[in-house]
Amino acid sequence: MAEKKKSGFWKDFKDFISKGNVIDLAVAVVIGAAFNKIVSSFVNDIIMPLISLIVGGKSVADWKWVITEEVVKDGSVVTAENALRYGAFIQNVIDFLIVAFSIFVVLRAFTKLQNRRKKAEAAEEEKKDA
Repeated sequence: MAEKKKSGFWKDFKDFISKGNVIDLAVAVVIGAAFNKIVSSFVNDIIMPLISLIVGGKSVADWKWVITEEVVKDGSVVTAENALRYGAFIQNVIDFLIVAFSIFVVLRAFTKLQNRRKKAEAAEEEKKDA
């Protein structure tokens, strides 16, 4: 029995690969990675500098709450600074929100196009039946 399941798994995997879904998935991953770079650059290089300018000039990524200061003795760091780096977190949240919004807009447009196509096909069918 175990052998049958194993061969069924590999057959299913072979069918999955041969249908072209893997190519579509690979293309989606590559485009998604490139899109992520564009959005990250937009956030890091355009939005965050503008926010920094508005709030006083210090980079948002450098915003932090220092819990314990760095201890330096004889020019070397004895104890590293311990800080909550909330600026980097804010930057990542903004990055995520822009990516999520962009994907939402694309999917919404795609869904509307599909609905229009289905309505057009239904109207075409009604014309044929009439």
